[in-house]
Amino acid sequence: MTDTIIIGGGAAGCFAAVHAARLGKNVTLFEKNEKLGRKLRITGKGRCNVTNDSPAEEHMKNIPVNPRFLYSAFSMFSAEDTKAFFEELGVPLKTERGNRVFPVSDKADDIADALSREMKNLGVKVVKSRVSGLIIEDGICSGVVSGGKEYRSGSVLIACGGKSYPNTGSTGDGYTLAEQAGHTVTELKPSLVPLESPDKYCAEMMGLSLRNVTLTLFDGNKPIYSEMGEMLFTHFGISGPLVLSASSHIRTMEKGRYTAKIDLKPALSPEQLDARIQRDFAENLNRDFINGIRKLLPAKLIPVAVRLSGIPAEQKVNGITKEQRRKFGELIKAFPVRISGFRPIDEAIITSGGISVKEISPKTMESKLVPGLFFAGEVIDVDAYTGGFNLQIAFSTAYAAAMCL
Repeated sequence: MTDTIIIGGGAAGCFAAVHAARLGKNVTLFEKNEKLGRKLRITGKGRCNVTNDSPAEEHMKNIPVNPRFLYSAFSMFSAEDTKAFFEELGVPLKTERGNRVFPVSDKADDIADALSREMKNLGVKVVKSRVSGLIIEDGICSGVVSGGKEYRSGSVLIACGGKSYPNTGSTGDGYTLAEQAGHTVTELKPSLVPLESPDKYCAEMMGLSLRNVTLTLFDGNKPIYSEMGEMLFTHFGISGPLVLSASSHIRTMEKGRYTAKIDLKPALSPEQLDARIQRDFAENLNRDFINGIRKLLPAKLIPVAVRLSGIPAEQKVNGITKEQRRKFGELIKAFPVRISGFRPIDEAIITSGGISVKEISPKTMESKLVPGLFFAGEVIDVDAYTGGFNLQIAFSTAYAAAMCL
């Protein structure tokens, strides 16, 4: 028999294993993948945005789902604590734009390997096997079933992630186990995910990457998200960092409700843009309109922008009216992309939804229904925007659980 069993060798599971073992607990961790931290190793495009170097209040603002549940966990283990922890393990960190914290090496493997080494140093036993069920006797969780065998323990922590990126092992096992224990699992939806559009011109521009543009997401006429950065047109719609962040602001996807508008020239005011267009036109007075804006926009975008502008492609630049030029400028400052849906959950970075926070103690992460059963990380119904906030949730909830396992 072991003191505690942890299900899941991802960010939350490994983090909890280290801290429980540091408290002298005999820890056994179950992981069905051959390698620990498989999803952790690909986060942040393989760079691993470990946290956001900002106070707890800023983290709360970036958590749209159940932020108050995390107050206790964040007060116990903050972003500063996360930074200190990994630097203590020999992983130097750096802070970039938006207070995003990365390893200096830009290698997510360094974070995952540091956790793996520390677990080994502390004597954490790792069992490469899938957990198929919980052992609940007299209303208390006292172990797990794996590979047809029973493994007994004083407590069990479910930290096996959500349903996004299933090829990394996040296949929703934690939800099944929680439901077995009588817990409620709220509706599961993709978050931080590419977005689909009915606008066929997205496919026409497939592969076009835009940098230093501002994407604003509208719910009807109301802007609900706006940020400058990078995005990409795809065969199904739009993707890239800006789009993933925007997706987490969509709570209920409804036909015709959401539109993204892209400011292709955010550094220029409307007046400055008009002056720039006039300069380009002055250099191309006798050219067709479609050929007179080659310096203004990427090549793949030009035919689409011309069509949306309503100005005939073959109209001579010297015949374009002031009103036509004004509307063209407005298009460049607010290029529209209608949103019709999320990409499938297996393409999402995180899962929105999960085990109801009403059934979990916010101070200990212990089940309110089954003593001895704990939860940490993405399996809980909390999720955040991009920027290191989701990994901090994993670390803070794992730490809170580890203190009580």
